[in-house]
Amino acid sequence: MRNVFLFIRRHFNFLFFLVLQIIALSFLFRYNKFHEAAFMNVSTELTGRINEKYNGIEYYFQLKRTNEALVKENTRLHQLLKDNYEAPDSNRRLIMDTIKVDSGRTILKFNYLEAKVVSSTTALQANYLTIHRGFAQQVRPNMGVVGPQGIVGTVVNVSENFATVMSLLHRNYKVVVKLKNGGERGTIEWDGLSPLFVTLKDIPKSAKVVKGDTVLTNQISSLFPANIMVGTVYDIVPDNASNFYTLKVRPSTNFFNIEYVYVVDNMQYEEQKRLEDSTRKKVQ
Repeated sequence: MRNVFLFIRRHFNFLFFLVLQIIALSFLFRYNKFHEAAFMNVSTELTGRINEKYNGIEYYFQLKRTNEALVKENTRLHQLLKDNYEAPDSNRRLIMDTIKVDSGRTILKFNYLEAKVVSSTTALQANYLTIHRGFAQQVRPNMGVVGPQGIVGTVVNVSENFATVMSLLHRNYKVVVKLKNGGERGTIEWDGLSPLFVTLKDIPKSAKVVKGDTVLTNQISSLFPANIMVGTVYDIVPDNASNFYTLKVRPSTNFFNIEYVYVVDNMQYEEQKRLEDSTRKKVQ
């Protein structure tokens, strides 16, 4: 306290001048419209710039929460896609404009579960991702996994809170897909060379294929809903020894920076698998 009084005493003249200056300026800005307007403009500009910097800093620290909110919103929107619903007979008509989500649960085929990627590889012959969601959070093996831009892979191993996903960039990974324009079916696989491209085989030469064509998931897949983005045709490799094209496809998913994915739960998978296994046993 004594130091405060000593400081005031030592700088009394300067402090007294500041007080008088502030009082004079307050009178000037209060009773002179021109100076008041000029002061308000300057103060508004200064305050706005300070708030802009503050909001920028606050936004940076809120990015994680913002990303999580966006992922949850994308999950909710995925659930509303028409291809997630499948009626048990072809005579039933699904009208998306009027159907309620609750009433549609009886024909819901695909459900989406968001998950964060905690590790991934792209430089190996057998590439995997690890996601922070396990059987305690409804994940099981043989579930498809998609990202914001397209398919990612398939769940192959699950612990309580984590799961490993066989990536599209895996030598043993295969999935049936189709061309968007003609609907011709083929099989996507990876040759183990460049992580920027995968190979689409078994497309007949009768198909009208051009560079830039879109490749989508097929409706016969038990892993993915129909019409999920897979990639685009980058090059057409002619093969005179067969009646099929070999297409070089650029995946729509960027495996180098993927952070969030959606695990696709086929609600009818177990029923379909039991029926197919039972049929194979009877045929044998």
